[in-house]
Amino acid sequence: MTLDGTNTWIVGGADAVLVVDPGPDDEAHLRRVAERVDGRRVTAVLLTHGHADHSEGAGPLARLLGAPVRALDPRHRLGEEGLDDGDVVTAGDVEVRVVATPGHSFDSLCFWLPGDRAMLTGDTVLGRGTTTIAPDGDLGDYLRSLDRLRQGAEMLEATALLPGHGPVLPDPAGVLNAYVVHRRMRLEQVREAIRRGARDTREIVEMIYADVDPALWPAAEMSVAAQLDYLKTTL
Repeated sequence: MTLDGTNTWIVGGADAVLVVDPGPDDEAHLRRVAERVDGRRVTAVLLTHGHADHSEGAGPLARLLGAPVRALDPRHRLGEEGLDDGDVVTAGDVEVRVVATPGHSFDSLCFWLPGDRAMLTGDTVLGRGTTTIAPDGDLGDYLRSLDRLRQGAEMLEATALLPGHGPVLPDPAGVLNAYVVHRRMRLEQVREAIRRGARDTREIVEMIYADVDPALWPAAEMSVAAQLDYLKTTL
């Protein structure tokens, strides 16, 4: 589910930085992040969303570095400031713009780095494969978020997507177009499975994910459940 593990990003300059998604509460990893900070002031720890593989280490790292934790969901904050769509967070002369992208989870955010023409995407876009709609997410919101990101990537001439898992993606507009096409294809496959008599999420998964490792079917069932909910609202 986390590919090669969670990517932790350190964004900033010579004097001040932001740490994005410290990941799980893994002492060795958090020590390594602190070493990479290398004595610079940490303006804040930012979370793309509150799932444990991104947020669990935020509190311990923030206490280690003397920094607040900023997130959309108040349950994951440490300090008085949160994050919301349109916010701008700085570390020295480096600017991070917050973009609300609900869908994978209700509290998903992406962070636009105008100086690098790059977007930190959390789990909204992965370095490999496609994103699962978690139980606290919504496919309709996700499709709208993808459209917003795609339009922004084209308008801002973005050069890279920096995901929460997996490698950097160098063709933002192409990747986001592919994501939208894939989601629409899966929705049509779900419709076809229902027409062929599938009665529940498991039977739909067995039909349309037959070429996928069965170990990944529980995640596929989450996605199918989200697709069924979406189809109920669009019929």
